[in-house]
Amino acid sequence: MTCWEPKGSFPADVKTRYAADRGLTTRMVLTMFLLGLLYVVLMALLMVIGLPAWLALGIAAAGLFFQWYFSDSVALYAMHARVVTPEEAPQLHAVIDRLCALADMPKPRVAIADTDIPNAFATGRSPGRSVVCATTGLMRRLDAEELEGVLAHELSHVAHRDVAVMTIASFVGVLAGFLTRAMMWSSMGRDRRDQNAALVFLVVLVVSVVVYALSFLLIRVLSRYRELSADRSGALLTAKPSALARALQKVSGDMAAIPSRDLRKAEAFNAFFFTPARSQGLSLSTLFSTHPPLEQRLEQLAKIATQLGQA
Repeated sequence: MTCWEPKGSFPADVKTRYAADRGLTTRMVLTMFLLGLLYVVLMALLMVIGLPAWLALGIAAAGLFFQWYFSDSVALYAMHARVVTPEEAPQLHAVIDRLCALADMPKPRVAIADTDIPNAFATGRSPGRSVVCATTGLMRRLDAEELEGVLAHELSHVAHRDVAVMTIASFVGVLAGFLTRAMMWSSMGRDRRDQNAALVFLVVLVVSVVVYALSFLLIRVLSRYRELSADRSGALLTAKPSALARALQKVSGDMAAIPSRDLRKAEAFNAFFFTPARSQGLSLSTLFSTHPPLEQRLEQLAKIATQLGQA
């Protein structure tokens, strides 16, 4: 097994020693293909009913471009995080410096979010515009090796350009959602006695909802595999899968001590987080999680430890 195989999708001037993941590549290609089929269905439907497809496409594309281009700024603002210098956070910068040297990748900006919720996230449209953020709650709870494992996981997302991939993948879902709203708006001005218009509205609404649901599920499947891939890549980079496993157990266990009100506020950012923030009880985040179950993540790390002769 080679831990330092460069990832071929990077440009020639951006290299990384993060382990390549052919399974992730295959799943991304398959997901994009299926989402592309859904996109074709939507466009064909728009042409059949005579709606201005270019308008729906343009608005959806503009929204996604904003989401992609300003992803780092939006995430930092939403989490009340701030970028810190090496003088302000020497230990955090030291860990990221070491990991970037190991991975042979550009160093992202480093940020801290002042919250007791133990978590971390990485975002940014490209390695040059990326930012890795740790919460004060995470840094208080983890030792040096565990923190290194979490940050190696997050840097894997940067190395594999996950923000760009997930933004592109979400395009069909955004378009379907916009089409559903557009049809509801347009129906308000129509004669409700026109049965043909009502039938067209119903068909478009049903198809749009189905396309949105399918794209939502496909993206969730891809997101869960991305997290497993980042665990794998981070563990191989540091050669300390047990440290990452301990971090997962600590963070997941300590979530129970966080007030439910704070967790509910943070649930909106679960797609970014190292591990999801979940309030007690059943919620959409537990039914359609962006992350695989803790047991599955720990099982994979245990297998990596065995492969590295650490069992």
